[in-house]
Amino acid sequence: MIEEIQRLLDQYLAWLKDKTTLRQAPNDWVEITTPYLDRHNDYLQIYARKRDGAFILTDDGYVIEDLVQSGCKLDSPKRQDLLRMTLAGFGVADNNGILEVHASPDNFALRKHNLIQAMLAVNDLFYLAVPMVASLFYEDVVAWLDASEIRYTPKVKFTGKSGYDHLFDFVIPKSRRQPERILQTITRPSRDMAESVILKWIDTKDVRPPDSRAYAFLNDQEQKVPQGVADALYNYDVTPVIWSGREEVKQDLAA
Repeated sequence: MIEEIQRLLDQYLAWLKDKTTLRQAPNDWVEITTPYLDRHNDYLQIYARKRDGAFILTDDGYVIEDLVQSGCKLDSPKRQDLLRMTLAGFGVADNNGILEVHASPDNFALRKHNLIQAMLAVNDLFYLAVPMVASLFYEDVVAWLDASEIRYTPKVKFTGKSGYDHLFDFVIPKSRRQPERILQTITRPSRDMAESVILKWIDTKDVRPPDSRAYAFLNDQEQKVPQGVADALYNYDVTPVIWSGREEVKQDLAA
């Protein structure tokens, strides 16, 4: 077994070497074309230059610029935090939109690998973008709750009657006038997503206070919410809140 795994690893390293090409670029930069693909099925390219006995490795701004051009702006505080957290996991710096690492001759291969993995991870942030997702809907709901001075606890996990855990986006605690309110966001409303929220609520409601209420925020910024989705939620005691009509429930949630 060990011999087989070693043979596969050797094959992987040979593939990596064979599929990596070098080209001399201007200003003493060397362009490195890797066998890794971005979401466009294009080979990722990085650039290396020697400086003071060490090396600078960079993507020349490709990944973040491509996200911006594709409609995924990273200018909000939460998206910036997500970007920083993603890069920090690989030890990669964001130098004014350019992903960059510094390497020594001893750790060049590792730092090159880290940069490529960071590029792939940041590239995946596209799925927060238009048209894949018009906005980070959860972020929009947070901003509205804050602006409306609605107190809440984010990302609360309850153990349902079945014994399985269920994570809800927000819980608004009980007040003198209103019971506990549990909120879930649905970025792309569909029958499947509605059924998922309904099942979570059915399993959870029996272990919560008897007067607890559930709300589902439905994103209608890119497309109209199907009436069947709202009806299904309502039939199972989940109050559907169409995002464009969110002010209608503001008083109920703020009380």
